[in-house]
Amino acid sequence: MEWNDDGLDSAMREVKKRSVKLPDGAEIPVIGQGTWHMGDDPLQRASEQEALRLGVRLGMNLIDTAEMYGEGRSESLIGEAIAGIRDDVFLVSKAYPNHATRKKLATACDRSLKRLGTDHLDLYLLHWRGATPLEETVQGMEELKQAGKILRWGVSNFDTSDMQDLWSVPGGTNCAVNQVLYHLGSRGIECELLPWMREHQVSVMAYCPLAEGGSLKSQLLKDPDVMKAAVDHQATPLQILLAWSIRYAESDGIVAIPKAGRPEHVLLNAQAASIRLSEEEQRNLNLAFSKPARKVPLDIV
Repeated sequence: MEWNDDGLDSAMREVKKRSVKLPDGAEIPVIGQGTWHMGDDPLQRASEQEALRLGVRLGMNLIDTAEMYGEGRSESLIGEAIAGIRDDVFLVSKAYPNHATRKKLATACDRSLKRLGTDHLDLYLLHWRGATPLEETVQGMEELKQAGKILRWGVSNFDTSDMQDLWSVPGGTNCAVNQVLYHLGSRGIECELLPWMREHQVSVMAYCPLAEGGSLKSQLLKDPDVMKAAVDHQATPLQILLAWSIRYAESDGIVAIPKAGRPEHVLLNAQAASIRLSEEEQRNLNLAFSKPARKVPLDIV
């Protein structure tokens, strides 16, 4: 795919128009960069690093990773990619639940920092809830904040009851983000979790917004309403899915983190920030892929 500086500048302007404010006032872009499975294939390493750097240039400076991704390979890839531009990046990583004790959390964080080539994370998440009491995990997160190793913390794959439990422990209300699965074909969070998070000012970080890793992706991309919206907006169906996931980004505090291992895909993601679906388009998509009528278990990939 070819593009010129005007195309890059236009995409950059659209991305930078839209942001979500965290409780402490920090602003993050409504579209960031996910890195699940990145760093696994040595033959793709150069392309993946170029993609990450282009994303930062375009304003998608939030990069999300985890110690689980390739058992550290993703973090190492990112560390090399952002060398020299670390100050331009909002860096997010996640800890395994079996590393959620105070001692193990500190050790896991240090390993992630070393692989990422930085002295701090902008956001550190508990990847999913495990056996460690939330009170101890929160203490560990707060100690990492006091040490300057992380600037803020959050959770991932927490359902409403998990968030309520978190809110009941000392310091639990300092949680800034909950990273959950959310896309047009998986709307369960809209029934209960999303309203709860909106009320308690916890931002949503939507992983797999393009239905990556799920069986619905092909169905979504071939849906007539998705395809029609793509034609009307001179966009791709994937861009329509991404635009849908951030349609209420500013009001609901939703940030999407699609993965793009090639520069041309990064540019397409950035351009999706400018797509504003009409009320009719949203209504048609809602009819085709409606949210559940009642609370359902949290989807996880």
